[in-house]
Amino acid sequence: MRAPLKPLDEALAELLVQALPLAGNDTVDSFDADGRVLLADAVSPLQVPPQDNSAMDGYAVRSAECTQGNAELPVSQRIPAGAVGQPLAVGTVARIFTGAPVPEGADAIVMQEDCEVLEDGRVRIKARPEAGQWIRRSGEDIRRGATVIAAGTRLSPAELGLAASIGLASLCVARKPRVALFSTGDELVMPGTVAPEQMPPGSIYNSNRFFLRALLQRMGCEVTDFGIVPDRREATVDALREAARAHDLILTSGGVSVGEEDHVKPAVQALGQLDLWQIAVKPGKPFAYGRVNREGEGFAHFIGLPGNPVSSFVTFLLLVRPFVLRLQGVQQALPRSVEVRADFHWPRGDKRREFLRVRYNDSGGLELFRNQSSGVLTSAAWGDGVVDNPPGQAIAPGDRVRFIAFSELLS
Repeated sequence: MRAPLKPLDEALAELLVQALPLAGNDTVDSFDADGRVLLADAVSPLQVPPQDNSAMDGYAVRSAECTQGNAELPVSQRIPAGAVGQPLAVGTVARIFTGAPVPEGADAIVMQEDCEVLEDGRVRIKARPEAGQWIRRSGEDIRRGATVIAAGTRLSPAELGLAASIGLASLCVARKPRVALFSTGDELVMPGTVAPEQMPPGSIYNSNRFFLRALLQRMGCEVTDFGIVPDRREATVDALREAARAHDLILTSGGVSVGEEDHVKPAVQALGQLDLWQIAVKPGKPFAYGRVNREGEGFAHFIGLPGNPVSSFVTFLLLVRPFVLRLQGVQQALPRSVEVRADFHWPRGDKRREFLRVRYNDSGGLELFRNQSSGVLTSAAWGDGVVDNPPGQAIAPGDRVRFIAFSELLS
């Protein structure tokens, strides 16, 4: 009797239990840390900004001396950014520029548009300043001793700027997962090896290899491409044994079903262990997780994806992406979703949880790609993301649906 389909959330939970953070780390220049995962909290040794400073080009004043409006005061000093002024003399103003430290005694900045320089050099303050206006306070961005970036954060350009703002020239990050990638299937042909008009009957170009490699690299992996493995058990065993030697994860597409020409399952079992799951998602369903033992000691994780391109693409985003991020120590590895208005009709939901390829229209709703087949990769290139549709759920125009953007899944 065939086992029931495994719910996606259950499969993901079982998968992530296996994804222990990899041993080892790298120390990299902060310039080169984009996309890497921070291993230790970044704690600030200083205040940012270090002193109270001006948020505007203008004049530093004592607000109490400008309460009547149109106060006319002499300029006692000029303070450009990078310079430190003297205490502000009573009855004077200081010419100040954006980013310059506010002189002692001044409690407000008046922007230059609200001032008039008179012929005798005095400045007329045409606005009534409030104490504190246009002053950026010391530490208002970062306080000394604060954790600026938490361990486990996948670093973005904004975090790199934060690291630089507290003086970190290098960062300790998780090492990159080493991933071996190969495809199975005698029907597969690499682009460039056979011209389209000369393709043998039954052959197809290997699209999965291209998007899986790119997805892995976006996840911060070092990828070794093992190419296309012939549909023979011995060849599959040899490829897995070789891939396990120096890699943390082996990722394949195709050959994880139960047909006579699907050799991945027995090959992995010959070298380690394998769980073959039938997951209740559409597109997708056949998915495999296991371990391939190394000669000597240790193992490489194994994940086998379905061969249909959209199934492979979607199951990578839903299952492999969080697994790879967790290997690098990222705890919040699941994508965020938002509710969006559906501007399409989906009359009959599938018994499996569906991930429908959609995109935004000009009115802010979602329109559906016309063909949701697992072999139509055009839908993934066309779409802005997927609707996460519960089993058996019909959708009518105007319904609110759960939308996961590709920008979230591909980041």
